[in-house]
Amino acid sequence: MLRSLLTKLPRNLNTTGYAVSNTAGAALNRRYISTSENVQKSDNNRTSDPDRIGGLPLDVINKRKWQKSSRTLSTLQNHSVPAASRTTVSADENRDFMAVFPDIVRDLKEITDKYNPAEISSWFERSLKYNIPHGKLNRGLLTVLTYKNLVPAKELTPENVKLAQILGWCVEILHAFFLVNDDVMDNSSTRRGQTCWHKMPDVGLIALNDALMMENALYALLKKYFRTADCYVDLMELFHEITYITACGQCLDLLNANNDVLSFSMEKYNATVANKTAYYTFYLPFALAMHLAGIKDQEAFRQSKTILLEMGHFFQVQDDFLDCFGNPEITGKIGTDIQDNKCSWLAVVCMQRASDEQKQIMRDCYGRNDAEKAEIVKELYKSLGLPNTYAIYEEESYNMIKTHIQQTSRGVPHCIFLQILNKIYQRDS
Repeated sequence: MLRSLLTKLPRNLNTTGYAVSNTAGAALNRRYISTSENVQKSDNNRTSDPDRIGGLPLDVINKRKWQKSSRTLSTLQNHSVPAASRTTVSADENRDFMAVFPDIVRDLKEITDKYNPAEISSWFERSLKYNIPHGKLNRGLLTVLTYKNLVPAKELTPENVKLAQILGWCVEILHAFFLVNDDVMDNSSTRRGQTCWHKMPDVGLIALNDALMMENALYALLKKYFRTADCYVDLMELFHEITYITACGQCLDLLNANNDVLSFSMEKYNATVANKTAYYTFYLPFALAMHLAGIKDQEAFRQSKTILLEMGHFFQVQDDFLDCFGNPEITGKIGTDIQDNKCSWLAVVCMQRASDEQKQIMRDCYGRNDAEKAEIVKELYKSLGLPNTYAIYEEESYNMIKTHIQQTSRGVPHCIFLQILNKIYQRDS
């Protein structure tokens, strides 16, 4: 079976060891990615156009030529500028945020002790310490940094900053709740450079109950620290709303995974991304900080949401690329999107570009728990120039979002959005 599939691959892939084609200029011989369903099946079906080469306008080709020699793919080669040097979070801010986590654990242990035997609170403490503080903490730190940028300096008292940090940890708890569930559903093996919680010998499906405890624990923290605050109801409603939206996105993601790869579309992908990732990764931390800062202007919330959901889409496309082409030693996880039949950005763009033969390769290999077939899909992605297309997408999306930021007019300084955008641009984990 594998041999018959290999014969269908382009000549430069049908070699021992899966020789990779030169992708540096491959996108210049392909068309743009379509965001609609009206996609031509093949470049060979196009009529000749003297103002286009390989489906791309000449001005785009000229604009991108320099990238063939100077633009390095962020996940396939080392950055010329280390990611750490682009971060907007100082070591002190990160340390101060981490210093609050023991207080969070202690609070939740005390709350749990009121209703349950000590054995349960000890187990929950272990679950919290294993699943929450080992990630990049971007969502929690975003909450704190946004709050600090929104309020006058005189309001940045230790007490107010501590409240922002607690809100940040509530976001990180919600994030852990989603990740533990997601790892069980996807049967993932690693997360954040360590074994997934449900894969621990004495955990298994207890992980699902641990995730439920995490989700409900954040509301206990909100009650403890914010019940007398003017924004308490807004915070509660926002967490409930975003949790439901994200669960809907997860549902759509799982339903898509049961579908044939031929049914994947950019419309389905965009809906999944907006609901599953963008709202809770970008809008939630930002909106929480706005509520805590006392902002009531609904137009400011609307404009912020528009920008942040665009960033969330950008972020998820990066995640999809890293799942396939990222270095597990840097990303902290082994990608399984191909094996899990995920409606990923790479799969959608591949199906937009693929010939009938290449679509058959996807049908035969995509969504199969077989390492060799997953490798065939990756080689097909490379033959279609997707790594270079991603690099172009990353650059153009960055510039587009930056333009939209500069067009906002209400409530939130542009520099806050730009800090977030610069942090995620060309990330490798």
